[in-house]
Amino acid sequence: MGAPVVVLVEPQLAENIGMAARAMANFGLSELRLVAPKNGWPKKGVREAASGATHVLDGATVHATVAEAIADLNVLLATTARERGQMKRVLLPDAAMAQAAEGIGRGERIGVMFGRERIGLTNDEVSLADAVVTFPVTDAFPSLNLAQAVLLVGYEWRRAAGLALPRFTGETRSPPATREAMLALFGTLETALAGAGFYPPEKREIIARNMRDMLHRMVLTEQDVRTFRGALRALERKGGRPPP
Repeated sequence: MGAPVVVLVEPQLAENIGMAARAMANFGLSELRLVAPKNGWPKKGVREAASGATHVLDGATVHATVAEAIADLNVLLATTARERGQMKRVLLPDAAMAQAAEGIGRGERIGVMFGRERIGLTNDEVSLADAVVTFPVTDAFPSLNLAQAVLLVGYEWRRAAGLALPRFTGETRSPPATREAMLALFGTLETALAGAGFYPPEKREIIARNMRDMLHRMVLTEQDVRTFRGALRALERKGGRPPP
């Protein structure tokens, strides 16, 4: 599946470009276009800030104007933190990337344009876009760092594209304990408790049943049972007393 193109207009700081490339790589975006980066390209320090996302930087293209950078795109989205007085659709990143995913699925080329660190995009540049993307930030402090804005769009893109899956599940790798293993655990536990004088003989069966119910509710794995039984044996060897 394709992905949106990221267009950075007149980026000033090498660190921001590098961190934007890193954010892109985090979420599967790879096509970066730079419009008239200040002090030329490549920039000193940009690779260090990218923290390994060098494939994005190596594939980046440099353009003299916005018109040149967006010429082959079918749809252009402009990011901005302030209202521009233009009659355009205004989308939050999740809705914007949902529409982008649909368009890319139809074979369209879609770009997301980000402005300068200090002043963002000009009104003329925003006027070139099909829609505006704005972020639900607080009115008291609406300014976003350039790389942070790219990160948020990249995150929403990955969600919209159906790629936002956990990298690991946290599920146990040990199978559920068999009845044989559970019965062995019950025997070891009840013998250890009896030896330690945990319950009076007349209550042993009732308390043992309660203990078994507790262990069943824990849904133990084979590894859990082995660990539990090993701990009980160690306590038995010490006579039920902690080591000094």
